[in-house]
Amino acid sequence: MTKKNGRILAVDDNADILFALKLLLKPHIEHIVTSTDPNKIPNLMADDTFDVILLDMNFTKDAISGQEGFHWLNKILEIDSSAVVLFITAYGDVEKSVKAIKSGATDFILKPWQNEKLLATISSAIKLRQSRNEVSELKSKQREINTILDQPFADFIGVSPGMQTVFNTIKKVAQTDANILILGENGTGKELVARALHRSSLRQNESFISVDLGALSESLFESELFGHVKGAFTDAKADRPGRFELASGGTIFLDEIGNLSLPLQAKLLTVLERREVTRVGANKPKPIDIRLICATNMNLKQMAAEDKYRQDLIYRINTVEIELPPLRERPEDIPVLADHFLKIFSKKYKKKVNKLSAKAIKKLTNYPWPGNVREFQHILERTVIMSESPNLEEADFQLTSMPTSSEGFEFDTFDLEEIEKQIIEKVLRINRGNVSKAAADLGLTRTSLYRRLEKHGL
Repeated sequence: MTKKNGRILAVDDNADILFALKLLLKPHIEHIVTSTDPNKIPNLMADDTFDVILLDMNFTKDAISGQEGFHWLNKILEIDSSAVVLFITAYGDVEKSVKAIKSGATDFILKPWQNEKLLATISSAIKLRQSRNEVSELKSKQREINTILDQPFADFIGVSPGMQTVFNTIKKVAQTDANILILGENGTGKELVARALHRSSLRQNESFISVDLGALSESLFESELFGHVKGAFTDAKADRPGRFELASGGTIFLDEIGNLSLPLQAKLLTVLERREVTRVGANKPKPIDIRLICATNMNLKQMAAEDKYRQDLIYRINTVEIELPPLRERPEDIPVLADHFLKIFSKKYKKKVNKLSAKAIKKLTNYPWPGNVREFQHILERTVIMSESPNLEEADFQLTSMPTSSEGFEFDTFDLEEIEKQIIEKVLRINRGNVSKAAADLGLTRTSLYRRLEKHGL
């Protein structure tokens, strides 16, 4: 230790020992506090911060058993769970050393000590404390980041019976590690459910990693989810952890789980069963500890019956199912959502828009909302931007993003694939081939729409 570094508290009932320690450490340690009375430890820790605490194992009340030292070790860790404690004793043996480490001590020093060895041990202990502080700071930052990221997802509200059922299910399962499958149409708020589950879980202070499986190509699937090592493929310039590793300790949300091909389903199932991932190009697997939440708008059971989806993967991902009702089935929520988004967008765009008229609410309630809450939010935002009055009337809402049955949405088939194809064709026609607008009207991402265009040969 060439530069003075660290803050040390030494507690020993032998004043000569403390004097010798202070004399040895003074040229190397920035700040040293000593005490012969262990009862002063709580006050000393309250008044100051220490990187390392040197603690005598045997005080005069209990000369050789070490029980008094273990008592104060527990007190120290109660005050500061990340404290670095080094036991010092003249009666050390293997049994006590093992017990000390198991009880939370960092190391064990015998009296009389070797000066160089003691300095090296303290130097390592100070570095350990600094590492713990850095980890704690990073976790604190992650919590703040998660809070900020969650802000746009605070729109998860509703008073309808269907939504109350969803809320009650979340309360029941949030603090378990049960795998959850969220079902619902596009735009119903499946990611909101996933984030609500994470926020109420025992993993709430850890990472929430969201993955849109529909946007991942087959070639990128393993690298993105499982990671890769340097040189695994042409663009692998450095080692990179996958989403599962990043989520370890927290929650991973796999959206559009129904879009996986059978080979990718098999790879995902292996990871979920073994609870470990192997990076692309590596041989050694890495254990993972994740809470799994998945979502889809597809009928997985029907797909399994048609041999398009693995039944064993369905069993693995849906310990509990949460089904989100579409907005058209919960008209009671329209006024609540309208008021919620009105406040948000009035503030965002500095508009003095106070309320919606009864006729405006009725118009919104009667609309089928094919894009669900996502479309509703988009319509409210656009209307607030264009508003010139503090009150929004029926005429202010231009609900023409999707045609009604009178505009040709009547089908002579019950084949869902064919109906989907016809809807996409007509929405593209209405939007004059503009994929971005068509995707927004359908409540899809551009990537998801492109995938469906390819599937239907459009």
